Parts: sequence; C-alpha cells; structure tokens
Amino acid sequence: MAGNKSYTIVEYFGGDDGYRCGYCKNQTGNFSHGMWTHTMTVQDYQDLIDRGWRRSGKYVYKPIMNKTCCPQYTIRCHALKFQPSKSHKKILKKMSKFISKGELPKGQEDGEPMESVCEDAGPREHGKICHSDLKCAVVTDLQKEAAECLTITDAQKKDEADAAPTGSETSRKDPVCVPDGRTTAAAPKPGTGADASRPPCRKAKDLRKERRLQKEQTRQLADGASPIVSPTPTTPTQTNQPKPLEDFMTKSLPENSSHGLEVRLVRSNPPSPQFKASFDASYQVYKLYQMAIHKDPPDKPSESQFRRFLCDSPLEAEYSPDGPEVGYGSFHQQYWLDGRIVAVGVIDILPTCVSSVYLYYHPDFASLSLGSYSALREILFTRQLQKQSPKLSYYYLGFYIHSCPKMRYKGQYRPSDLLCPETFAWVPIERCLPQLENSRYARFNQDPDAGDSRLLKDIALVLVLYRRTVMPYGVYARKRKGSSDEAEVQQYAGLVGQDCAERILLYRA
Repeated sequence: MAGNKSYTIVEYFGGDDGYRCGYCKNQTGNFSHGMWTHTMTVQDYQDLIDRGWRRSGKYVYKPIMNKTCCPQYTIRCHALKFQPSKSHKKILKKMSKFISKGELPKGQEDGEPMESVCEDAGPREHGKICHSDLKCAVVTDLQKEAAECLTITDAQKKDEADAAPTGSETSRKDPVCVPDGRTTAAAPKPGTGADASRPPCRKAKDLRKERRLQKEQTRQLADGASPIVSPTPTTPTQTNQPKPLEDFMTKSLPENSSHGLEVRLVRSNPPSPQFKASFDASYQVYKLYQMAIHKDPPDKPSESQFRRFLCDSPLEAEYSPDGPEVGYGSFHQQYWLDGRIVAVGVIDILPTCVSSVYLYYHPDFASLSLGSYSALREILFTRQLQKQSPKLSYYYLGFYIHSCPKMRYKGQYRPSDLLCPETFAWVPIERCLPQLENSRYARFNQDPDAGDSRLLKDIALVLVLYRRTVMPYGVYARKRKGSSDEAEVQQYAGLVGQDCAERILLYRA
C-alpha cells in the first residue's frame, strides 16, 4: 500500500505511573501504555487499534485494562448491517425539522459526550530527534547497512516487497471536498412493531372486498345459483423491510428550506488548502465547545492544544488502487450550516475501517444531538467508502466504557463487537454486556485455551532504529553497551504483536 520509503517510527514509554481519569475523575487511577509516533503507516495503525491502541494527536496509548479504574474496550460497528434505532430516527427527524423549518429544539443535548482528548495521557518527554532526519536516515541507511543486518527474516523481506510503490502517490491530487448537499433524514412515526404470534396485518380494502364476496356467495346459495368461486385470499408478502440509513439521510428537503447543511471532507495531514483556509473558524468552534461543554477556562483551549490533539497526526497520506478515492489517512469532516462551520468530526480512514477520533460542535446547537448525528453520518460515509474499497466495512467508535454510564451510548450502534482484552478476538456486544454488569474488567473470549495468536515469541526479531540504522533487536543487543533493556522491549513486543513488531521501527537512542 505504502511506498517503500514509508515506515512507522515510535518511542515506547511503558505505563507504570497512574494519572487522572477523565471519566470517573480519579486523580491517579488511570493507567495506560504509551508511544510517541514520529510517523506511522495506516496499516500499522489499523493493526494497533485491533489490539486496543488509540491515538490522540501523535501520541498512541493503550489502557492497562486489568489495572485502570475505567476499562476502555475497543468497539466497532458493522456499518453495512447497521439499522438506525428508534432513538436514532428521532435524532434524524429532529435535524430534518430544523433544516426544513428552522425550528431549533429546546433543551440540552440528550446524549453523548464524545471521546475526551487524551491530554492527561500525553507523551512523556521524548527524545529530541527530528522527524525528517529519522526518515532520511531510514531511507539511506537501509541500503548502506543491509549487509550488517543479515538476521532480518524472510517475513520482513516480504513486508518490504509488499510495500512496493503504487505509482499513484505522487501524481494523485488530494480530493479534499466531498459535499453531501442539502439533504438530511426524516424519521417515520414510531410503531409498536409486529407481533410474531399473530397473523400478518391485511389492508382494510382487502378485508372489505373479501366480505362482499362472502355476502354475494351466501346470497347466490340461498337463490340456488352456482356460487362464485372466491379466490383464496393471498397472504401479503413480507415486503416491509426496515428502511436503510440512506433513505433517512437522503430524503429531499423542500426548496424553501430554512437552512442549508453541507458536509465537507478535508485532509488534515498533510493539511490541504481547504483545511488551512478554514483552520481559524474550526478552532473558534473548538474553543467555544471546550469552554461550554467541558468547562475549560478561556485560556486553556489554546491553538497549540488544538493543533496538537486534533490536527497533528502521525498517519501518512496513502493511496491504493483498491482503496477509496480520497485515500487513507487523517481527515476532518466539517459540518457547514448556511456557510459557517458548526461542527467538526475528526476521523481516520484506514484499510478496513473509518475510525472516529473526536467530535466538537458549536454549543448553540447542542440540542440537535450532534454527537449521535455525526456518528450516523460517519456510518453512512463508511458505507459509501465500502463501495470503492470492499474490505473497508467497519466503523470504530473509539472506546466503550461500561463503567461510565454516559459512555454506554456507543453500544446502541448495532450490530457491534467489543475487543477481548486478552485474546484480541472480536465478540458481539450482546455476549459481553452480562459480564460487564458483574465486573469492570472481563475477558470476553469464552475459550479458556485461546490466547494471543499474534504474540511475538522471539524479541530478537523486533525492528530497531539505532544510530540511524535499521536492524533487528538481536543485532542491536550485541552492538549496544550499558544496562539491558530486554524487559522493556519484551513488554513492547507483547503489546504491539508480531506483525507490528516486525515492521515498526522502535527508536533507541
């Protein structure tokens, strides 16, 4: 997918110290492993989030599930099978009413705080090394030092071969704007649903016709005439399939609608011209959001904080012949209402999913339930991308936190799975919830013999970037002097798994 000059370079920090939890407010109860990423391929990040990692800016962290106060389970929704619930339809209807008639609902948002920016879990002091220097060193020294690193395995060589240039990376322009037009969804009136124990309902006119035929038949029998043979009433076919999400989202609005809503996709890394042009407006919405929703003082939501956590990304822009036209990487989905930004969804487009990072919005529109509305838009966006890239079929909602009632809303996007924290197998959420009712931490995989199938057993195969040279850890361990770091590398390898450990470059000073 990526060119042969793309690498993931990380510095691992471990996870011994507790810090403040943004959910239960425990001052020292939150524990996580962390890595600072200088650059990262989308495939490496896909593999990492499938092992419980998440990014906040360029910092990538993984909660220590059996130790942290609020265990955070990776959750994904099957976007192609998703059906909006009754509450989702109400939200779509509320938005449609606002767009068409200009009626802003009263009261506050009835849902969902989005992911908290991982500020408290920010990177420890990392090495003062230049991103561009690292990249150049990798490119040149891989060739100069190839003879020295004879212990690189065939699997590693295969990874390099698989990363051949696609030929489209340099010539392809950044298609940064995907407007959705002035369409939204209107929900039908909710019903009580069908009773499976009763016969299917029939139309009143069919019943009246049948009664007329029966009366005519009875009259003719009384007169001695041959009865009219009444056709056997046909059972109506079960055509009342639930409407797909597209039908709710794309329902046309009247031409004289009070408002116009447009959703624009702009690449945030590297920043596209559209992203740069709208940066100030986007930042002002973020500042208002942090002050109103998270009660930040006016000086806290700074521009540097905004850049660091919601604009900076380690993900390189990548394109693939079998991938989506917009490419892979980090983007902002901007919600423009009558020509101004009112909300922004930060997302990553990865090989098999759209991953939601954060959502912020103008507090004046809190009553529109923009947290839920944006999630529905992102599910629809995933379905659209899947038509271009068949394997891209999941929508990742970040972390599901059952111990925090305000964060349970993510489980309402069904069908969905939670990631087992021990075997990294996906388990339907319906099977996980009973366990989480009994214990904050749970192993979802019911097979007692199942383990981590991607655990790297030989840390000598871990790739290391040492003194501007790429080498396996086995070579590095023989070269370096000083105290051993084998225990730390062993922990790192177990957390990232075999695939990433044999691809990602672990920086060693």
